Amino acid sequence: MDARVKPAHDDLSKLILRMTLHLNTQADLEEAIHALVKLDPRLKPVFELAGMPTLRRREPGYAGLAAIICGQQLSTASAAAIWARLAAAFDPFHHDALRRARADRLGRLGLSAAKIKTLKSLAREIASERLNLDVLANEDADAAHHTLTSLHGIGPWTADVYLLFCLGHGDAWPAGDLAVQEAVKIGLGLKTRPTAKEMAPLAEPWRPMRGAAAHLWWSYYRAIKKREGAIAATEQANAVSNKVPVAKRSSMKAKITTAQLRGSKK
Repeated sequence: MDARVKPAHDDLSKLILRMTLHLNTQADLEEAIHALVKLDPRLKPVFELAGMPTLRRREPGYAGLAAIICGQQLSTASAAAIWARLAAAFDPFHHDALRRARADRLGRLGLSAAKIKTLKSLAREIASERLNLDVLANEDADAAHHTLTSLHGIGPWTADVYLLFCLGHGDAWPAGDLAVQEAVKIGLGLKTRPTAKEMAPLAEPWRPMRGAAAHLWWSYYRAIKKREGAIAATEQANAVSNKVPVAKRSSMKAKITTAQLRGSKK
């Protein structure tokens, strides 16, 4: 299947391209999803299986980005535990407090040396007014992504999660997210899972709503896993009743682990 597509409604597409989309409410997301399905007919079966995604939002500003940094390459439980200790130790949570905090104190709270360096570097950038995290919501998504990834210790995953979930940037596109890559591969009928570089042109038809598209693809990925899990359970039940061994099923050719999905450059 050709992964490239020309929008079905040129006039609507041109109008939308002049807008800066923000996903601040569930209604914003739903409106964007419906517009995407109209613009790109390939998304109709994706939406029918995935259903309407639920908008997820996090705290913006330094605290929001710090929480994401704490969760880099960690399980959800470990990340939550470290963030809880950090937030309790610095209440209210402010970049100046982290900038002045001793590294050994931060280490005792569970932060690695690399993450301490990243949090302190980020705090210095904000304190010196070289960085304003809030204005990124109104910048071009690719420019905002570049601004964040140019900072010490901020990788593509961290940048995309901040833009999407903390700022509600409607066009942020997590090209390196393995779940989105796998969902796009299946949903668009591709032979192989696209790389981060290959994901950029694939998402061009969804500008400036790539962030909403990402929510849809994550929902689609979860729906696929749930459906294939149900199929595997049925096969297992049939095998038990018929006393026939069944080989283990995998919904993907390559397993996607929790750590991979949460990965980011150091």
